[in-house]
Amino acid sequence: QVQPVEYGGGSVQAGGSLRLSCTASGGTFGSYSVGWFRQAPGKEREFVAAISWFGFNRDYADSVKGRFTISRDGAKNTLYLQMNGLKPEDTAVYYCVASGTKTPEVVAMPYQWTYWGQGTQVTVSS
Repeated sequence: QVQPVEYGGGSVQAGGSLRLSCTASGGTFGSYSVGWFRQAPGKEREFVAAISWFGFNRDYADSVKGRFTISRDGAKNTLYLQMNGLKPEDTAVYYCVASGTKTPEVVAMPYQWTYWGQGTQVTVSS
């Protein structure tokens, strides 16, 4: 059973940067697609970014394109989300997700992702 574990959340001022990391506790991500979702208070969970484990395909939400970069290190079994130019509206709990053996057809749909981390808080102040 793969359990994603997130690291790197925190508080930053607008315009700053943070890097989130995610590893797989209890196993490896293997050939799974992996990604990030986020949920702000009072809002629905929303897609942020995803990457196929071999790195050929990367997808981003329009709201983060050009500011966030998703990457992975297969040797370290780790997923990253580099967040630059942070805005107050990026404040949310960020969740690391993994697909399992079935590759998501629509990466923005939460139900396409099998494994979810517990989340890490990112707070951006103005």
